Amino acid sequence: MRDFHLPGRSPVFATNGMCATSHPLAAGMAIDTLKRGGNAVDAAIAGAVLLGLCEPQMTGLGGDMFALVSHQGKIRGLNASGRAPAGISAAAMRAAGHDSVPVYSVDAVSVPGAVDGFCTLSETMGKLGMAAILEPVIPYFEAGVPVAPRVADDWAKADNLSGDARNHFLIDGKPPKPGTMFSAPGQAHVLRQIAQKGRAGFYEGDVAADMVDSLRAMGGTHTLEDFAGTACDWVEPVTGTYRGAELVELPPNGSGATALLLLKMLEGFDIAAMDPFGADRAHLEAEAAKLAYDARNRFIADAGHTTRLDHMLSEQTARDLAALIDMDSVMAAPAPLSEQVHKDTIYITVVDGDGMAVSLIYSIFHSFGSGLASSRYGIGFQNRGAGFSLVEGHPNEVGPGKRPMHTIIPAMLKRNGRVEMPFGVMGGAYQPNGHARVISNIVDYGMDPQTAIDAPRSFGALGPLELENGYAPEVRDALRGKGHDVVSPETAIGGAQAIRIHSGGVLEGASDPRKDGCALGY
Repeated sequence: MRDFHLPGRSPVFATNGMCATSHPLAAGMAIDTLKRGGNAVDAAIAGAVLLGLCEPQMTGLGGDMFALVSHQGKIRGLNASGRAPAGISAAAMRAAGHDSVPVYSVDAVSVPGAVDGFCTLSETMGKLGMAAILEPVIPYFEAGVPVAPRVADDWAKADNLSGDARNHFLIDGKPPKPGTMFSAPGQAHVLRQIAQKGRAGFYEGDVAADMVDSLRAMGGTHTLEDFAGTACDWVEPVTGTYRGAELVELPPNGSGATALLLLKMLEGFDIAAMDPFGADRAHLEAEAAKLAYDARNRFIADAGHTTRLDHMLSEQTARDLAALIDMDSVMAAPAPLSEQVHKDTIYITVVDGDGMAVSLIYSIFHSFGSGLASSRYGIGFQNRGAGFSLVEGHPNEVGPGKRPMHTIIPAMLKRNGRVEMPFGVMGGAYQPNGHARVISNIVDYGMDPQTAIDAPRSFGALGPLELENGYAPEVRDALRGKGHDVVSPETAIGGAQAIRIHSGGVLEGASDPRKDGCALGY
């Protein structure tokens, strides 16, 4: 229960349907879709597509999507992440002097998979069809939406827009301020094509030609055949338990296994006895995350190339890694320390009145992705190809038609055999750590979802230990005493959304105040 003397958010309760996402217009669109007869899949698609206009720095039609759908007692996973073009060459990039894929280059642009995923979800599990789903969404792209405060802040910090992207995503050459109208009429045309022709309206014809011609003009190897051949896959989720709760994630090339390994490592410690916002918990989480992310970097890749997933998810691996953690000091470097253990890699959730639950994440990776866009229609290109490795022989080495290691991971929490909470945590590489933090807040400390999301965050898996402003000065000092390089992140760490499904049918929505969004129900 929150202290009503202080600023904060109350959980949102409803019974007929609920959406939690990072922008209120998208949440409203999802609820409107439910009210006009759509199910949770239809509502999630409508809300997600609108987020591409409301938060163009986060997502868009040129990105990828992953989803978990719970319906009639079964959870299905959909991997709608795109692949590298057939003409890509790791050897050519190495010969050009690169030891990693240049982040904001055309080589980092993988073929977008999200639209194929939306069409597949709609055809397989939706009720309304793509034309009806998109009908009320398209006018927003034509007329525009007011830019929200967090979005404007992100926009102002982005410095990677170049070429045609500057024409499509800047206003008079500058990032828009809060309240400024932003529209994308070119993308409205693209959505009309998808409404009329399904996936062919995006992956074939003049829309695909615009994307391919633009990419090739920038030096890309992409072809019309790469786009036409895009296809998502239904996949079997991977699961793990944490103190009796079951966490459901998607398999590689997503990083869900990283969250499962991290939680299994943390399970060996008495976290409930630690101050939830104290130095010991932040230290333990950072050290465990270093080891879990090291495993991610070793093993997670395209499903056809991922090595030793069973090893990564095993209880013994978690115990062996947890034994490497010293509660009083920082490990020097996780990779050499763990070598012996490894010797043998935007979010929206909707629940409808029939109990169908959707956990969907849709992203272009970095802010504005690659910073590149198609010339005619202004489709912003993701830079998911930057998730590939250029290490020769690595399972995640960039290669023709391969999917890169992905950071985006939708999730569901199950207890006592039923889905209790679809949820997700945005924030790039933070996401597996974020899943572990939210689950631990709920399971170890008994927090409700809104409190678990509101709580201050830390992240130290990949560099200095970032602490949000909610940590006390004495905690920062104690962590420095253990050897951490403590810093304040440039902006809040990630964002999260969740819907708890109570056994009596009441839905409880929670939305992260770090974003502009909200939970809405009816």
